[in-house]
Amino acid sequence: RQGSELAGWAMGRWTYEGIDLNHNFADLNTALWDAEDNDLVPHEFPNHYIPIPEYYTFANATVAPETRAVIAWMQRYPFVLSANLHGGELVVTYPFDMSRTYWKAQELTPTPDDGVFRWLATVYATANLAMASGERRRCHYDDFTRFGNIINGANWHTVAGSMNDFSYLHTNCFEITVELSCDKFPHASELPEEWENNRESLLLFMEQVGHGV
Repeated sequence: RQGSELAGWAMGRWTYEGIDLNHNFADLNTALWDAEDNDLVPHEFPNHYIPIPEYYTFANATVAPETRAVIAWMQRYPFVLSANLHGGELVVTYPFDMSRTYWKAQELTPTPDDGVFRWLATVYATANLAMASGERRRCHYDDFTRFGNIINGANWHTVAGSMNDFSYLHTNCFEITVELSCDKFPHASELPEEWENNRESLLLFMEQVGHGV
């Protein structure tokens, strides 16, 4: 009801139980990278379909019921392409979302499929009316236009336990994050314009599922 003008960036991110769903998935990155550092991949530790750590499955683990439900859904259906939609910026991010050097706030951390991820992000960004506009303005401090309005997630800000990284490492699904509007909480009257900004991008992105290697 306050609208974006009076709402902080963190408003709306946490559940009633105080869990940030965006960072609530199992951190599989650390396990993979530790195994790589110890030359255990792939003969002793897999580099795909990485199992969920036991601690994450405990009943007292800080895992939201929404997160558990989404994981069960992902395991039931073999998704290969996905996008999650966020607000508050105009940029498309792609894995990895967590930096390889865990203490670094920003670090380019590409996946072995970086070319595919960059393509998927570019398909969305170039068809998004707001991102592609010649009158494109910065939402906040970052100028994403110089990167084509796409960025490696960890090179923007590191996130442990993101859905993108979990989808990629646990289920082999290629998932991106779309920050689809500078306005995190658009007013109802602005929703038709937001839809038009993203309609073609969504359709083109879904069409990429039919492309082979």
